[in-house]
Amino acid sequence: MNKINYHLKMQEIIKQNEGKVPSLLLHCCCAPCSSYCLELLTPYFEITAYYYNPNITDRQEYELRAKELMRFVEEFPNVNPIHCVIAPYDGDSFVNMTKGMEEIPEGGSRCYLCYNQRLRQTALKAKIDAFDYFATTLSISPLKNTAWLNEIGEKLQEELKTKYLYSDFKKNNGYKRSTELSKEYNLYRQDYCGCEFSKRRLENRNQ
Repeated sequence: MNKINYHLKMQEIIKQNEGKVPSLLLHCCCAPCSSYCLELLTPYFEITAYYYNPNITDRQEYELRAKELMRFVEEFPNVNPIHCVIAPYDGDSFVNMTKGMEEIPEGGSRCYLCYNQRLRQTALKAKIDAFDYFATTLSISPLKNTAWLNEIGEKLQEELKTKYLYSDFKKNNGYKRSTELSKEYNLYRQDYCGCEFSKRRLENRNQ
């Protein structure tokens, strides 16, 4: 079975909009991962960086990552306008959703539910606020399942009738570029995904 080139699909959408500047609601997990995605997309879209991540362990960590995203958006020399929207912390929704799934390994069905929760909320907001497209930065991580992310985005596009921007931000050394931008802007770069399960896995590995 041939793998789908989601980066190419993104480029095709960009080409279809040549001469226009569509609005994009971009779900952002953190400033470091968002950095390259914003750099790549700002010539083609007016972006709203949407920070909605109920998976993050606690309010303090949530607010720290949100603050760094806002700082990066403010300091980054954008081509088209980049706005920033920070959703209220809603950690209980993730905890309740994943009850009974505590022992599932990272990268399994619990992560799929997490992707779906964040993308669904982004798609709903994109529809309500009449954005031209919605997308997520999550595909930049080598640890995230890019096929799942794009499949979820496509399903939400069909269900909610709001356009999804396919992506695989790892392509063309995207992840490497995000680490370079993180150093350049001295961004807080956490060493775990965000949820208590990924944090515990890191702590166990470091023992």
